[in-house]
Amino acid sequence: MATRTGSAVWEGTLKQGSGNLKVGSGAYEGKYSFASRFENGSGTNPEELIAAAEAACFSMALSLGLEKAGHAPRRVSTSANVKLEKVGDTFRITTIDLDTNAEVPGIEETKFQEVAEQTKKNCPVSVALSGTQINLKARLSGR
Repeated sequence: MATRTGSAVWEGTLKQGSGNLKVGSGAYEGKYSFASRFENGSGTNPEELIAAAEAACFSMALSLGLEKAGHAPRRVSTSANVKLEKVGDTFRITTIDLDTNAEVPGIEETKFQEVAEQTKKNCPVSVALSGTQINLKARLSGR
């Protein structure tokens, strides 16, 4: 299996400085700052990247789980909200809310929920983030 990389450079102080980050493949490069992380400034931030990684991993893993259960999905769409909060004197990612919607012909709701819950526990990014509470709302399209 491959090893994936990313990098970031920060210049200046926390509040007045700025940074640039990129994924190793070159598929994404973006600016980040205090304002883009803790306020509503333009640019990205680590939490957005974690949200995108969790949503992408969960969607792929759910697709695999559903296929293994005998119900190949037509589509899996997932969004993730990562909550950064001040806890004591430091900041922590406290929760991740996953919201997934899947189009899966012929599957019963109970089986779908079972596979979705197993996916939440076992997708590689969820496992890496196991110190964070991950909440899941899973729906079948058209229901």
